Amino acid sequence: MTTDEGSRVSLRRLLHRLTASEAEIEAQELRRESAQSGGTPARQCTRGQVVSVTGRLRTVVYTPRTNLPTLEADLYDGSDVVTLVWLGRRHIAGIEPGRHLTARGRVAVRDDRKVIYNPYYELESPK
Repeated sequence: MTTDEGSRVSLRRLLHRLTASEAEIEAQELRRESAQSGGTPARQCTRGQVVSVTGRLRTVVYTPRTNLPTLEADLYDGSDVVTLVWLGRRHIAGIEPGRHLTARGRVAVRDDRKVIYNPYYELESPK
C-alpha cells in the first residue's frame, strides 16, 4: 500500500467514525471483540449448532412461571441477538444488563429467536 492509499483509508475510517451513529460504532466494536475472542457471530448461529458467542447483555428478565421460573438475558454481539435462558433460576450474580460475557451451548429456536438453554458462561471483568 502506498502512502496515498494509506492516507485515503485513514481518512475514510475517520469520516465513517464521524458520520456513524453511536449504535453503529458500538456494533462494530462488539463484532471486533467477538472475532478476537474466537466466538461464532450470532447471525451465523443455526439451530442445533454448538457455539461460543461473546457479547454484551442488553436485557435481563426474570419470568415467573407456575411450574418453572426462568432467567432470560439477550446477548448482543454486534451482528444479532441470542437469548440465554437459565431454567429454574431467579437470579445469577453478575448476570446484569451491560455486562460482557461469553456463552457456550447448543442453539435452539423459540418464536423465531435464537436461544441457548442453560448455557455455560464466563463473565468478563467490568470495564
